[in-house]
Amino acid sequence: MADDAVPPPPPAAMSDSERYLFDLNGFLVVRGVLSPDEVAACNAAITAHADEAVARSDPALRNAAGGSSMYGDGPPRLDLGGILEWDAGESRVFKSVLAHPRLRPLFAGILGKGYRLDHIPFVLMNNRGGEGFALHGGTVDCVTGEYSPDLAYSCRAGQVRTSLLGCNVILSGEHGPDNGGFCVVPGSHKSNFAMPPGMVDGNEHGEYIVNPVAGPGDVVLFSEGTVHGARAWRSDVQRRTALYRFAPATCAYGRSYFGGDGDGERGTTTAWPARFYEGLSEAEAAVLEPPYANRLDRPNIVEDGTVELTTRSERKRRHDREVFRTKYF
Repeated sequence: MADDAVPPPPPAAMSDSERYLFDLNGFLVVRGVLSPDEVAACNAAITAHADEAVARSDPALRNAAGGSSMYGDGPPRLDLGGILEWDAGESRVFKSVLAHPRLRPLFAGILGKGYRLDHIPFVLMNNRGGEGFALHGGTVDCVTGEYSPDLAYSCRAGQVRTSLLGCNVILSGEHGPDNGGFCVVPGSHKSNFAMPPGMVDGNEHGEYIVNPVAGPGDVVLFSEGTVHGARAWRSDVQRRTALYRFAPATCAYGRSYFGGDGDGERGTTTAWPARFYEGLSEAEAAVLEPPYANRLDRPNIVEDGTVELTTRSERKRRHDREVFRTKYF
């Protein structure tokens, strides 16, 4: 391609290949979602806020068993919040993930129309030897063997769906078998049993635990119904990954969208922190809607990236107001 050639537009829908690979493995690596300039902007913002990161040094916060391949021999993981609340220049790329043209068709293909942000995103950081995370999750929980409807994966009538979708945006460090980081058990979103002893800690059956190869700018999408974790970090380059979680229109795992701090009465508003909304496009703002059905006036992102309201007839809406004395039942 010539230097001045216009790159092709991103696909408007999830491809058959992407759907097959996600259904087969329970995860999908999407290459080059963020440009080098966008990756650099994210890293500059993270560096500027690095002193705000919180180390998971308390034993109660450790995520792996001591001595396991997940635990590591270095410092604990660092967690950095606030990425959607930083100043406009620092938060813009992080906010773009909500309705990114390359990711939007995949979010819709996996979560359906009206997909929504479910957790507050944050950045994970590991220095060399830093702790990973024991295997967890699963449509059938990998530890207890119990069915987990709030994480579950399914495929019906040619549609793949998951109750909760993880979105790992790789910002620094080459993830893979050599360096560690995010790992997954391919196909475990369809497993029907708890894992055998020792596997959740990476001490047994390690050949079935895979580190997907991904570098800065790539995104790893995974069903929370797919058993996943992280191996200890083995690179001198600090690992930096922005983690988002998304859900279908009517599903909720997290509760931050209620507003308030959750320490007293349940929040009376349905709103994320106010700064989340600053500088958002109409499509990005639609992803911050609370959980409710599409037909109840939900703003939906269509294939060209614009937003349209999905609604019922005015007569039905008027009937609801007459019966329930409120706009919605």
